[in-house]
Amino acid sequence: MKNQYVIGLDYGSDSARALIVDVNTGEEMASSVKYYPRWMDGKYCVPAQNQYRQHPKDYLEVMEATITEALAKCDASVAENVVGISFDTTGSTPALTDANGTPLAMLPEFEENPNAMFILWKDHTAVKEADEINALARKWDVDFTKYEGGIYSSEWVWAKVLHILRKDEVVKGAAVSWIEYCDWLPAVLTGKTALKEVKRSRCAAGHKALWHTDWNGLPPEEFLVELGPELKGLRENLFEDTYTSDEAFGTLTPEWAEKLGLSTDVVIGVSAFDAHMGAVGAEIEANTFVRIMGTSTCDIMVSPEDELGDKLIPGICGQVDGSVIPGMVGLEAGQSAFGDVYAWFKNVLAWPLQFIEDKDQAKAIEDKIIPALSEEAIKIPVEESTILATDWLNGRRTPDATQNVKGTITGLNLGSSAPRIFRALVEATAFGSKAIVQRFLDNGVKVDQVVAIGGVAKKSDFVMQTLADVLGMPIKVARSEQSVALGAAMFAAVASGAHKNIAEAQKAMGQGFEKEYDPIAANVEAYKAIYDKYLKLGAFTEKEL
Repeated sequence: MKNQYVIGLDYGSDSARALIVDVNTGEEMASSVKYYPRWMDGKYCVPAQNQYRQHPKDYLEVMEATITEALAKCDASVAENVVGISFDTTGSTPALTDANGTPLAMLPEFEENPNAMFILWKDHTAVKEADEINALARKWDVDFTKYEGGIYSSEWVWAKVLHILRKDEVVKGAAVSWIEYCDWLPAVLTGKTALKEVKRSRCAAGHKALWHTDWNGLPPEEFLVELGPELKGLRENLFEDTYTSDEAFGTLTPEWAEKLGLSTDVVIGVSAFDAHMGAVGAEIEANTFVRIMGTSTCDIMVSPEDELGDKLIPGICGQVDGSVIPGMVGLEAGQSAFGDVYAWFKNVLAWPLQFIEDKDQAKAIEDKIIPALSEEAIKIPVEESTILATDWLNGRRTPDATQNVKGTITGLNLGSSAPRIFRALVEATAFGSKAIVQRFLDNGVKVDQVVAIGGVAKKSDFVMQTLADVLGMPIKVARSEQSVALGAAMFAAVASGAHKNIAEAQKAMGQGFEKEYDPIAANVEAYKAIYDKYLKLGAFTEKEL
């Protein structure tokens, strides 16, 4: 059997990773990770205003650097036998473009304007616009949000685009369309950057852009103009059709083939969002609940069309045919903050470290905070967990998206130590997870098993055991350290023809599971009562907004 290789490119919030994989065995040949240089310098972001922007040049520079570095770690024969490349990215992360499909920040006159850049998924500057979309959708004769959980989020494309067009007259004057960066990257590599040439991702369009076949694509011009006259004319420069990620986008241009040291025969696949491809890398199958656990969480399920039928699951991030596995309906949910909740608490505790002159010593202490908190928190019996928290420190993604809610901690007294508060925060993130699972169960979607991937799943026994106890279900942790990039590689294998379909690619390239957390029966029972209190606290604080 001929050796063939594919490259999965995983674009996260801070960095991009290139993973080279053998299509026949799933062996990971080499990888490379590069951080976005401008992003790491803190450019174009204003955290206090929830503004997070990324420059398109960051994406291109790390793409070339990661691929060439990963290939340099392999025998020369690997590059000669690379057959496909596929991307996954964060999302919704759109940018406004000119008539040529070029993100405005790539033009000299806009290269330092944050409003011309890609708007990162966690940018929450468009809360007002999201509220307006939801209000108009309720009044329209068709509810365009019904396949996106019935609630549109400020993290999604139309809210972000409308916000920028209102905010920046100069950008508004130049913008004729928008593009998700999961669509822009394969367009660049194939040279198919013209607006009507771009093969738009079914995953991105269906989950974040209100695209659905029921209304022949995107919402009509009349709806968009009613939402805001700033959107007038954009729709005609967008798209009608979308594509699943098992399809080919095109092949490498001669210019990029030379830059990367690859053949112009290399097939570039249609891209998707990171969580959806990560679920495939974690070997998702029907009724498997896959948790991508990092700074936030994204939860993915797939359901056979005949099982889901006409059910509409309220308050999730969408249900889209083919967004994960072609032929099945992809269901998305998640939490706006997960690991970020722990990072926030660590930063609070680390505040005095700025006064230590020895910065290496300060960093060493800071790095010990979370492990030490976990070590002490796990010793606290569940029945002594008298502190209660909600996990909405970055708003709520699901169930029922809103960026208006805030995190809370209650039940404090003079004996409330840092480990006890930390335990309450971990429990809060687990309770938020349970609320998502319960929403699926309450609407007739079966959850047969839970699979976890991501940094938190790999690093924290305490968090994972707490989650298993709160859910009352075993949790399997995927073996691959790079499940998201591996999922992208699987799609590259199918798009290039190396495998017939995703199921075949998963069987050949999947790496199985390394660990399973079983729920502790006594903790499961104890957490049922505490979860009820979590729901009451959440309802109270949301009502008091």
